[in-house]
Amino acid sequence: MEQRTPKWYSSRRLIVAGSAVALVGLVSAAVLLTGNNPIGGDGPGAATTPAKSLTAPGKPPVTICGNAQALNGPATAPTGAVPVSTTQNLQDLTAQHPAGTTFYLAAGTHRLAGGEFLQVIPKEGNRYVGAPGAILDGGKQNRYAFTGYAPNVMISHLTIQNFGAPKGNNDEGVVNHNSATGWTIEGNTIKNNAGAGLMIGSRNVVRGNCLRDNGQYGFNAYNPNAVNGITVERNEITGNNTDDWENLRPACGCTGGGKFWTVTGAAVRGNWIHDNHGPGLWADTNNAGFTVEDNYISGNYAEGLIYETSYNALIRRNSFIRNGLGKGPENEGFPAPALYISESGADKRVPGQYGQILEVTGNVFTDNWSGVILWENADRFAGSPANTSTGSGTLVNPKVATIKTCNAQNIAKQPYLSDCRWKTQNVRVHDNTFNLNPDKLGDKCASNAGCGYNGIFSNWGTFPDWSPYQARTIEDAITFKQANRFYSNTYSGPWNFIVHEQGNSVNWAAWQGAPYGQDEDSVIKVSGER
Repeated sequence: MEQRTPKWYSSRRLIVAGSAVALVGLVSAAVLLTGNNPIGGDGPGAATTPAKSLTAPGKPPVTICGNAQALNGPATAPTGAVPVSTTQNLQDLTAQHPAGTTFYLAAGTHRLAGGEFLQVIPKEGNRYVGAPGAILDGGKQNRYAFTGYAPNVMISHLTIQNFGAPKGNNDEGVVNHNSATGWTIEGNTIKNNAGAGLMIGSRNVVRGNCLRDNGQYGFNAYNPNAVNGITVERNEITGNNTDDWENLRPACGCTGGGKFWTVTGAAVRGNWIHDNHGPGLWADTNNAGFTVEDNYISGNYAEGLIYETSYNALIRRNSFIRNGLGKGPENEGFPAPALYISESGADKRVPGQYGQILEVTGNVFTDNWSGVILWENADRFAGSPANTSTGSGTLVNPKVATIKTCNAQNIAKQPYLSDCRWKTQNVRVHDNTFNLNPDKLGDKCASNAGCGYNGIFSNWGTFPDWSPYQARTIEDAITFKQANRFYSNTYSGPWNFIVHEQGNSVNWAAWQGAPYGQDEDSVIKVSGER
């Protein structure tokens, strides 16, 4: 698996300062909606989710890390459970007992010993429950905690820490290392591990955990055979990527609070995703049917949420607070947004819900480096050397348009011309609140540094030399032909907009006016221009 960030290909000019409107006062951070999703259901996991608010959360919906009430397990062993003392080896006991056994780990520190590759390999239906204060510690010696392919395993109320050597376990996980199906991970603290604290497989439920300070990711949802139907709800995900993998593997695109790769059907609800050393959440390459709602996404070094080369999502009622303040000043003029929609949109040919529109609604954006950016790289398509999703093609016509058939001989004719591209299309950004007070972002926040932007744009196509998408082809498509619209939003602050071409900075009047016609029925508080 290679997970890499999209390159920013240079345009013919950099972003220049443009006049925009100034701040007169903040609007409410709560956006009242009049209904639920207008185009479909609520996604996987809905039956277990509490009643939803009609507003984006004004504060973190959960506080899990260090919260004994949320994390402590039962004080006595469940009926029929096998007790595990700190002097016993959990893997030995697992091997000795049949599938479906419940193990109750006593308070104190449990170690596996036995060398680098000694790990717990559950049997089908096993349950591992921790007493208050139960810790499973890898001592920086054991690589992984729980591995194997047994389905329907449950792990709850444990602290799982110190697995893997520092700067190790790249793209590997400590808990559910093999991304097995049907696992439930609930009420755990998974911290200070190398690589990803947790791998997520099909039909996994990840609920009420503290995923913190892991070397690469808090979690990584990936399986070579794809992942389907997952729930990630009411977790606190913070401080991850402590090993700074973007420097260890430059431009790897392999960091953040959590990563999704080729996942169909995900419900991501009610989480507090904050202060990660990279993006908060990143859905990268051929994900589809995501419901991302009621989350509080704050203080992440880079983007709050990236939805990249993926399809069909509902992103609603989330609070995005002060994201991108680390990456923004370093990003060479390309705005570091709170929400980055990159080569992603709705397509009814992709299985699952939300095939008509990719909807961004009811969210609150406050003092992020920038707001929402819709981008499409003109040089990136299946078969192109600029496709950083190595080995992956699109999902819209997968039996015909592949990385092999999207070649120089075919690319200029249909269906390849259309179906070899991931497209930012059918995106609706509406009924959101955008607040910006540059005084709270520091001296580096300026329009010529990419601070305070929303946008819809591409780059001037140049590569490869056989590409039919050169010059303004994709700039025109994303701006005028692919049904991308901002409307009915509320703004306060000195907002600018990038539209059509990378580097084309315009003010409010130009953004709303011909030929762009964006933010119809939107409101901006105006007291002058900066």
